[in-house]
Amino acid sequence: MAEKNITIGGQALIEGIMMKTPEKYSVAVRKPDCTIDVKVYKNKKMKFSKIPILRGMEAFLDSLVTGYKCIMSSTEISMGTDYEEDALEIWLKKHFGEKATNILTMIAGVMGGALALVLFMILPTAITGFIDKFINLGGLKAVVEGTSKLLIFLIYLFGISKMSEIKRVFSYHGAEHKTIACYEAGESLTVGNVRKYTRFHPRCGTSFMFLILIVSIIIFSFVPWKGTLSRALLKVIFLPLVLGVSYEILRYTGTHSNLLTKIVSAPGLWSQRLTTNEPDDDMIEVAIASVNAVLPETRIINEKNKSENTDE
Repeated sequence: MAEKNITIGGQALIEGIMMKTPEKYSVAVRKPDCTIDVKVYKNKKMKFSKIPILRGMEAFLDSLVTGYKCIMSSTEISMGTDYEEDALEIWLKKHFGEKATNILTMIAGVMGGALALVLFMILPTAITGFIDKFINLGGLKAVVEGTSKLLIFLIYLFGISKMSEIKRVFSYHGAEHKTIACYEAGESLTVGNVRKYTRFHPRCGTSFMFLILIVSIIIFSFVPWKGTLSRALLKVIFLPLVLGVSYEILRYTGTHSNLLTKIVSAPGLWSQRLTTNEPDDDMIEVAIASVNAVLPETRIINEKNKSENTDE
């Protein structure tokens, strides 16, 4: 078994799982022929990894970019020869060649970020401003805004959790959490061992999103409300600070166990009931393959296949 002090995080993909350590990350995907495709990549060096707040902002942006690349890769691998590029992909590859994937990643990142800003930052403020036109909320504006934000988030999670394609992704999400928990407990990574662990994990991205919402509510409860538009702009401006503070809280709650951390982690862990499902054995096998690929003992194997399995 590998050293227990190596921190492993992950992300559910399309028929696969990405696992990540400070040095590298792996993408394991179940192929149409039922075999597991595993590739290992080097992590980009984080410039602000030791600077609180700044490292949170950098980690968030890096996770968005890396996560989308992994999802694109898993989609192609899981669909095999049945995968057909859409018109945009064909046009980009024709005009930009190898840079097409990076361009698609950038476009998707911008669109995803814009949607998140509208849903969770701007819409709650707009709703509160609209209500205030008819009912004078006074000092309750921040409360109404915060409640609206949480409700939108939970409705969004509940809605996508009912989509059949997303249900499988959330099952892989459960496999990711259970496998990491088994690894952190020091047990051998077998399907039987992994299955008995919980599918809820304090360092989950869902918990991070929940923390971002809570931290933003707290921070903006101290910001004067001078108008709906100005407040929405202020929320965008202060978003990096919110991300940084949320990340530090997540790091602390993920490595400490006491009454305070349990209270702080509780809402995020509860929300994972919407974003994780119990996985089947095949999904757990993919998760185990992904974890094994980033453990120290796999380093020699990966170095021999450096040109094939790692980023330049």
